[in-house]
Amino acid sequence: MIVAMDGVTAARERLDSNITATFPIIENRKGDLTGNLRRFRGLIRALMPTTLLTHNFGSIEWALASRFSSVRHVHVEDGFGPEERNKQLRRRVWLRRLALRNHPTILPSQTLLEIASATWRLNPAFLHYIPNGIDLTRFSSKGQRFEWPLEKSKDGPIIGTVAALRPEKNIERLIHAFHHVTAQTPARLLIVGDGAQRLELIQLAENLALSDRIHFAGHVPKPDTLIKAMDIFAMSSDTEQMPISLLEAMAAGCPIASTDVGDIAQMLPATGRAFVTPCDHDALGQALLRLVYSPELRTALGHACQLRAMEKFDQNQMFAKWSSMLETGQT
Repeated sequence: MIVAMDGVTAARERLDSNITATFPIIENRKGDLTGNLRRFRGLIRALMPTTLLTHNFGSIEWALASRFSSVRHVHVEDGFGPEERNKQLRRRVWLRRLALRNHPTILPSQTLLEIASATWRLNPAFLHYIPNGIDLTRFSSKGQRFEWPLEKSKDGPIIGTVAALRPEKNIERLIHAFHHVTAQTPARLLIVGDGAQRLELIQLAENLALSDRIHFAGHVPKPDTLIKAMDIFAMSSDTEQMPISLLEAMAAGCPIASTDVGDIAQMLPATGRAFVTPCDHDALGQALLRLVYSPELRTALGHACQLRAMEKFDQNQMFAKWSSMLETGQT
């Protein structure tokens, strides 16, 4: 049973067809804490799930409601919006502290684990680090070849990213970094994803005379083929924790150039951490340029990233820990 807090259930299309899921609808009034607690507690009592799984701060009222029931509760925090990028909001800290006290909490990044312990002051005995995992078999072969659009330049390696086109992903920074690269040597930029900033970013590419070298692929439900076509994977975000797209790029054997946010430096092999930069387009551009200039370095780093993904980020390892957590409250 999946409750969509905003009423949008488009993500149900991504569920395996063998999964039987229902989507109960319940009113969620912003700012109505007392009323929401009453409604949520009523649904919990009516449904009596074996386990209530709440996800991120947006579901914190459900976590509070569960404190008045006998239902096992597990909470997940996998990141923040831009409003908490630089500083935790005091009200949210206190609500987390109240709602999650002595409740098992899953955190996919070491950065979040430290915040949960030091800032939210949750009991470390109830904090569980479970890193994200992916289906590595999707990236074990080359698959269908990606054809760079005919109307665009075809020379130079492909730098790519997969991201929602939102401000916190800072694709503007990546385009400026790419401009730094193309001022010195040919390259191409493949941007996979869609969002409110799409037209703004296309205009930026035109203003920098990069339209013939940047391809906006839009939303792609399964971008495996596009990731495999990338010679370098770039991430320019202002905030991340443990991004799935980075794991997929590692599994595909891509060398990585990224801003230093969340757990990204720890996710990469030691040899790849030199290409994790401050949140600055010049620094990111320099890291990209080093990789563009050296095919041998790209190959070596890509191989190291792939080995790291196979060793640490197989989804089966994640599934086993999640299964134990949901059944018993312990990993």
